[in-house]
Amino acid sequence: MQKNIDLINGPVLPSLTRLAVPIMATSLIQMAYNLIDMIWIGRIGSDAVAAVGAAGMFMWLSNGLVALPKTGGQVNTGHSLGAGYSREASRYTLSALRLAAALGLTFGLICFAFAPPLIGFFKLNSPFVIADAQNYLKITCGLVIFSFLNQTFAGIFTAIGNSRAAFLSTASGLAVNIFLDPVCIFGIGPLPPMGVMGAAIATIAAQLIVTLMFLYFASKDNLLFCNIKILEKPSLRYVRSIIKIGLPTSVQSMIFTGISMIIARMIAGYGDAAVAVQKVGSQIESISWMTSDGFAAAVNSFIAQNYGAGNRVRIRKGYHCAMGIVLIWGIICTLLLMLCPSLIFRIFITEEAILPLGVDYLVILGVSQLPMSIEITTAGAFSGYGQTLPPSVIGIVFTTLRIPLAMLLCHTSLALNGIWWSITISSILKGIFLFIWFLAFLRKE
Repeated sequence: MQKNIDLINGPVLPSLTRLAVPIMATSLIQMAYNLIDMIWIGRIGSDAVAAVGAAGMFMWLSNGLVALPKTGGQVNTGHSLGAGYSREASRYTLSALRLAAALGLTFGLICFAFAPPLIGFFKLNSPFVIADAQNYLKITCGLVIFSFLNQTFAGIFTAIGNSRAAFLSTASGLAVNIFLDPVCIFGIGPLPPMGVMGAAIATIAAQLIVTLMFLYFASKDNLLFCNIKILEKPSLRYVRSIIKIGLPTSVQSMIFTGISMIIARMIAGYGDAAVAVQKVGSQIESISWMTSDGFAAAVNSFIAQNYGAGNRVRIRKGYHCAMGIVLIWGIICTLLLMLCPSLIFRIFITEEAILPLGVDYLVILGVSQLPMSIEITTAGAFSGYGQTLPPSVIGIVFTTLRIPLAMLLCHTSLALNGIWWSITISSILKGIFLFIWFLAFLRKE
């Protein structure tokens, strides 16, 4: 089954677009996973949303950990394929998947065993919210290995120019999630309502389906996966190369999540309703950053293969085309959040007392959507070169700035809105400085 796109020959824009569209669609589907959960959980009440929001922070933290095998595997595989070394690319793929499985199992065991103190970090107020958060954490993070494998598979398939496999696999999982969410949350027939726990079960079932779909597509591939020998002895050389490229991105992502958890603890000081607003608001905002992240993955693979093939001119054309599309998308998302905040937020939580908080969040975060999209796409371009350190440095420095900035602004008349402004200001700065750094990098190439 040859569905791979030729990234090193032919017109740039059509090749990049054909690769990017399924990835962006996959990102939107992944966002739909989360939004559907929020819609159904929001029908239970803001307490349930707060519980999922707290536990979801550790799922977010896991995304930083899986960035190590995903990024390292994707970039090394792309470089090897671009240079014509398909056997070496297969070994990088196997090493990345093994590393993802090992990290997923370890993270899952830790979350299951230490759920009470992990949720206790947020100092939630209601004992019912705390209990729901612990159960959600044990299920979703306890079985996070499926998510780890899925993200790594998605990166590898993108590296070989087959983003269609990720789209179809994720779409299959979404179909399962759409069906199981209301059934597991509210019950049907002899199946009792399980509330927040039901949402977690539906999520894990969907992720399992995605893993099985990826395994199916891997069995049909005749470029990369057909050369993998599962019982082959692990090679430290490939693992070290994966870690070298993936570690900066992984560390940045985990620090980002850690800082977000500290911010979430500050938000909890304004009550469980504020936690719910942040959870729902961030899911709505993800329409911008998850789509940009999907496009960044396409740029990553496009640049990685052309870098391996030595096509420097083609790389520049690819980046310019990508930025043109991302600029349009960032502007659309900005207008959407700033002009229709009330209408959008009511889809998830209808409680009138909470609505003004949600509107403020969306309007303030809307200001940063364009520079955030630029930052994410440029980080993907850096990664395609194997240069994951620059976006990590920018990300860590300006994300860390959120803590003192939030502490300063929330003690002004802005109060809770000061925290939202700290996030927006740092996102704007990250987009500006990383873009300037990449332009300087290109001049030296």
